[in-house]
Amino acid sequence: MILPAATTDSASRAGTAPPQTVAVIDIGATAIRMAIAEIGEGRQVRLLSTVSQAVSIGKDTFTRGVIEKTTIEECVRVLKSYRRILNEHCVDRPEQLRCVATSAVREAQNRLAFVDRVYAATGIAVTTLDEAEVNRITYHGVQPLLRSDQSLAGKNVIVTEVGGGSTELLLVKDADVIFAHTYRLGSLRLRETLEAYRAPRALSRKLMETHIQRVIDQMQQQVLTGVQEIVGLGGDLRFAAKQLLPEWKPEQVVRLPRTQLEQLTDTVLSMNEDKLVHRYHITFADAGTLGPALLAYVHLCRAFQVDHIVVANVSLRDGVLSEMATRGSWSDDFVNQVIRSAVDLGRKFEFDEPHARHVMKLCRILFQTLREEHRLEPRYELLLSVAALLHEIGLYVSTGSYHKHTMYLINNSELFGLSRSDVMLVALVARYHRKSSPKPNHPVYASLDRDQRIAVGKMAALLRLADALDASHNQRFHELRLSREGGRLVISIPQVDDLSLEQLALKQTGSLFEETYGLPVLLRKLRP
Repeated sequence: MILPAATTDSASRAGTAPPQTVAVIDIGATAIRMAIAEIGEGRQVRLLSTVSQAVSIGKDTFTRGVIEKTTIEECVRVLKSYRRILNEHCVDRPEQLRCVATSAVREAQNRLAFVDRVYAATGIAVTTLDEAEVNRITYHGVQPLLRSDQSLAGKNVIVTEVGGGSTELLLVKDADVIFAHTYRLGSLRLRETLEAYRAPRALSRKLMETHIQRVIDQMQQQVLTGVQEIVGLGGDLRFAAKQLLPEWKPEQVVRLPRTQLEQLTDTVLSMNEDKLVHRYHITFADAGTLGPALLAYVHLCRAFQVDHIVVANVSLRDGVLSEMATRGSWSDDFVNQVIRSAVDLGRKFEFDEPHARHVMKLCRILFQTLREEHRLEPRYELLLSVAALLHEIGLYVSTGSYHKHTMYLINNSELFGLSRSDVMLVALVARYHRKSSPKPNHPVYASLDRDQRIAVGKMAALLRLADALDASHNQRFHELRLSREGGRLVISIPQVDDLSLEQLALKQTGSLFEETYGLPVLLRKLRP
């Protein structure tokens, strides 16, 4: 949801910095889309222009598993034309542009060759988003709507977009994410599957409905709470809104009755692509995916028993622009959603929640106090916090080598908003909270690059320290005083009588801190 921003003139009169021009390129299954915007005072975003060009990446990936050479060169041609537009808007620095790709590129066997070819030809660096990253960006894009529309307050709301290759689904309540998942249900994927069957038109709809219902059955098994509203974000729904409500303006939130959406879907599915293009003046690419997408939305409404669907003018690009406006920093709201997801995972494995939360609190104190020593980016504080919450979930499997079980459970779980790379770092930090230090012959650790290895070591050392400080598991310490004395890190604890248990735990696990930071640790009672 794009919010209005201050103009350059008003910013100048106020003595503030002029707006920054930025751009987002979204490489999707059927098109490459670009949005150019200004980020002004208060991190507000004002959209300047949008452009879209049809491509057939999804058709290649979903039928052959690779992006054909001719398609790659077509993408290069489109992106070169976009580069000229970017230059006209003075978008010429790397930090002004984000180019992202979703399932059609992510699933291609030659995705690295695609990304490398695009960069070599255009200088545009393509970031392939994994499913968790798309969920995070979708959350950022839709959050203003969830907070501003009072009719959604207090309700269980599904936020979804049926894309070309996949369907993103978030279950939220009062902007809190209850559940998030990505399903292999996409309009283009459906169409290509039908073409592979070579089914006659009379059977096409039935085959589509069978596949859609199979995926929706999975959704219903995972979304266990009652759903009161569905918010749809796709361009196909915006098309439906324009057809059913000619006076509708994209900046408005509108509710489409399910009965009317069903009638429009029946009409669309009764026509071939040529007729759709002629009647609705849409591209052939859009004509091929419109019917399957609308049918999926109809079945979603039926399955969750809602009589209308909320249509919002929000896209993946809006979420990316929102993140660019905050300069990549993670908002408090987003951090709270990730922590919530981690706590839910911990409860699934019956973790010691008071101990886990206290260790997380101590980790945050250590991270913030020792910034000059670790010099890690702020986002690592969240990764460390999640590792602290989950560092003992392996006990659910076995007390023996439970740190290794912890790593396995985290690595094979979903944590809202964290990429697979971030989840792997969390799993490693939790794995190294006890026993041996990171070693080059540990397979997962050895797969990291140098910066990641260093970050894991630094975070694991802080986690060991925090865990030792709650060795009793009774949350005795809530205040720490840290100082450097004689080449040592001294942790002073006020209002305690006996530190022997914590000192023993620190002696057993504190070597990693000294190896990593070059500082032995002394734990002592704070003198009056």
